[in-house]
Amino acid sequence: MSMAAGEYVSVSSQSDTEQADLARERAELASQPALERAELADIYVKRGLESDLAYKVADQLMAKDAIGAHARDELGISEVTTARPIQAALTSAATFAVGAAMPLLMVVVSPTSLLVPVVSITSLLFLALLGAIGARAGGAPVIRATVRVTFWGALAMALTAAIGSLVGTAV
Repeated sequence: MSMAAGEYVSVSSQSDTEQADLARERAELASQPALERAELADIYVKRGLESDLAYKVADQLMAKDAIGAHARDELGISEVTTARPIQAALTSAATFAVGAAMPLLMVVVSPTSLLVPVVSITSLLFLALLGAIGARAGGAPVIRATVRVTFWGALAMALTAAIGSLVGTAV
């Protein structure tokens, strides 16, 4: 729940920023349409269109959906990339629950005398496996992602254990 709540807050902040950007853009379109037209055309010139064509494209897109054109091409906001806090929170909760299930299973099946090393080692192995699966699914380099996830997971575990030993509590 902590991760889901954090994800919701973070993505909600992103959504708030997007909404503020869109409100500012609407105000600019209402108060300075010629300047906004030139701004959009300049974006298209920088992408390789000739100036005359860039202005025609800007005119046609602004005639159909001015805020949509500026949101997409000036602000980088589209239907695909827009922030979705609830979806992010649910996805985070689900992935962390599934990820936590594997080490918890090891707690159930491990002998008490070996609990800490078995859970620690298998947690790192599961992290490595999930890092590899995630990289493969996303088309990223598998080795680099696996090493990164495993390293940062091991560091987080070591720091947690060190803090626990400093305060005299098993963490």
